[in-house]
Amino acid sequence: MEITKICCIGAGYVGGPTMAIIAQKCPNIKVTVVDLNEDRIAAWNDPNVENIPIYEPGLSAIVGEARNRNLFFSTDVDTAIDEAEMIFISVNTPTKTYGAGKGMASDLKYIELCARQIAKIAKNDKIVVEKSTLPVRTAEAIKSILDNTGNGVKFQILSNPEFLAEGTAVADLLNPDRVLIGGDPSVEGKIAIQKLVDIYSKWVPKQQILTTNLWSSELSKLAANAFLAQRISSINAMSELCEKTGANVNEVAKAIGMDSRIGPKFLKASVGFGGSCFQKDILNLVYIAKSFGLNEVADYWEQVIILNDHQKNRFAKSIITTLYNTISGKKIAFLGWAFKKDTNDTRESAAIYVADYLLKEEANIAVFDPKVSENKILADLDYLESRKPELNRKGISVFEDSYSACKNAHAIAILTEWDEFNTYDWHKIYDNMQKPAFIFDGRNILDPKKMTDIGFVYKCIGS
Repeated sequence: MEITKICCIGAGYVGGPTMAIIAQKCPNIKVTVVDLNEDRIAAWNDPNVENIPIYEPGLSAIVGEARNRNLFFSTDVDTAIDEAEMIFISVNTPTKTYGAGKGMASDLKYIELCARQIAKIAKNDKIVVEKSTLPVRTAEAIKSILDNTGNGVKFQILSNPEFLAEGTAVADLLNPDRVLIGGDPSVEGKIAIQKLVDIYSKWVPKQQILTTNLWSSELSKLAANAFLAQRISSINAMSELCEKTGANVNEVAKAIGMDSRIGPKFLKASVGFGGSCFQKDILNLVYIAKSFGLNEVADYWEQVIILNDHQKNRFAKSIITTLYNTISGKKIAFLGWAFKKDTNDTRESAAIYVADYLLKEEANIAVFDPKVSENKILADLDYLESRKPELNRKGISVFEDSYSACKNAHAIAILTEWDEFNTYDWHKIYDNMQKPAFIFDGRNILDPKKMTDIGFVYKCIGS
């Protein structure tokens, strides 16, 4: 029997877009996305679809097409669980900030709460799908909770990790490299796997849908993110060497990227990677390795994080040393706050940590980002607890346009690779800055010759 009702617990960056695509491609399935955050659900239900809480190119149109047809957003978690035949768990799994595993292990309290809620409410058999990024063998814990606290209901647990890149999430969902589904090898498990395969096969070629056991699926997600982040840290390590030797990191990246064994992707030097997954997943991998006594494996992957933190710190130090070893009272304009272009997500954004470093040196930071609000920017800094919130508000000013942010600035730091930054009237920006006027291009997106011809002192990564 085909699945006709789906519930997704969690209306965030994964749950919202994923369910929107499923609803669009499977109009026969009722898809309900639930979340306890009333403001978030209200935003998803905003009559103007441009106001939905997640910015992804193309997402608002898809939500507008499917919403209130077969796509619904609600705070009524219990009803959605009760009605659903298949339940996706897509809640946050942040890195622990307390107790054993602090700073490395995933905090699974929200996952456990979901499992207990499902067990309490469910009156008939359910398929439960792990969509959040989880440590290996989490499915085992979920199944234990469901089987031991439920109402005699039979549950099948599937792992279906997301491989979305923010900014291209819609394209990634519509044309995925692969869809990975892990499940139990039993007869019942294989039936559950097939039901999820049938949903994805409505638009994904079957040869791109991979089925595995649960543990392989869970580990594959962590491994994929670790390998991708490793490439970024590798080219960033080369960028520092390039600066010392006179090589150009873009030329080096092009040369090695043409090797078919390596390829060009994720070889773009920058101020460092951010986002919700890379750092969290690598730290999780490190924790797992240490828990099995695999210290050399743990050290290997931890170095990826260490290098990424180093890249952000040296970018901030470069601003200070270039500006004559003092930035106290100087205006530094930040262009970009999101961790990458085409998203309003700021989790682990390099901009947060560079700003924090410069605020310690008493800089005045002026921020412009086309999609990130002032409240979010201040909340990101407050979360670090480096200083009192009132001091963050004293040191940070957020502007509605880039020209105002850059006016009378001593330097500009580009922290996000928004396409619009290349379209600016840089002559106008230069004329309205303090002299000498510095640009620190943390994403290597501007033309160095053009900038220096205008009069800027131009600094980029890796040359």
